[in-house]
Amino acid sequence: MGHHKRKFLEEEEAQRRAIQLSEIMQAGVDVFLWCNRCGHNASISSAHLAAQLGPAFAVPEIGSRMRCSGCGSKDVAARPDWPSLGQVARHS
Repeated sequence: MGHHKRKFLEEEEAQRRAIQLSEIMQAGVDVFLWCNRCGHNASISSAHLAAQLGPAFAVPEIGSRMRCSGCGSKDVAARPDWPSLGQVARHS
């Protein structure tokens, strides 16, 4: 990879940041959590999590603070629970 391309990619990566609880709270979106071991999943209020962890807490990092209520694993992932567009009936 060329020097200029590598430098561009490094600068682009430095500008990225994870979405914070305050941002999804303002949008009225909760946090979706799922266990990577057993597949158990749940949604938790972003306002409730912001009260406990702080509004500047990064959403992907929430999983590291959770434990699965199904199997007890700490291998939990988190993302915003964006609304679904529904089932796709036809691909055109």
